[in-house]
Amino acid sequence: METNTAPTRIGTDPQAFEVFYREHLAYVSRYVALRTTDPHTAADLTAEIFSRVIVAASGYRRSSGPPRAWLTGIARNVISDHARSAARESAAYGRLQGRRLLDEDATERLVERISDHARGRELLARVASLPEGQRALVELVAVDELPLTEAAKVLGISAGNARIRWHRARRALRDAVPAPIPAPALEATS
Repeated sequence: METNTAPTRIGTDPQAFEVFYREHLAYVSRYVALRTTDPHTAADLTAEIFSRVIVAASGYRRSSGPPRAWLTGIARNVISDHARSAARESAAYGRLQGRRLLDEDATERLVERISDHARGRELLARVASLPEGQRALVELVAVDELPLTEAAKVLGISAGNARIRWHRARRALRDAVPAPIPAPALEATS
């Protein structure tokens, strides 16, 4: 459950940032672990997401959605930026550069988190055949467990448009996904 930590304060108030960070770290870690297989990259991306949160905090507007939806938008941008950057680099250069040293315990925890989310990565691979708008919505609702209305705000679309995309995606995935995708909550429960 989210507290009422005002994201606009986290760019200037270290205590507000710490509360926000502690409140959302598990969510961001899960989000990143579903989208990467390397613990060093996961640690770097998580740090980058929270760095961007500090910079973007003054631009947060409650009217654009709850803090978790805003944070998810930032995380999506960081992951997308990373994917574009990695695609431009050669595989050898990418493996050797930009690694931060992690102690053995931190590496083990990240490896465990990544392997715990293997099923989620399988689901993401299955939804890759969907059109981009449907794919992004399915990721946010079925994988990241955002309510449909929050996912709509992250994507910048209306709740009605999100419902239509959701139903089309479910119909397209009926045979591809072994277990049915649950219908999303229409309103945030926090």
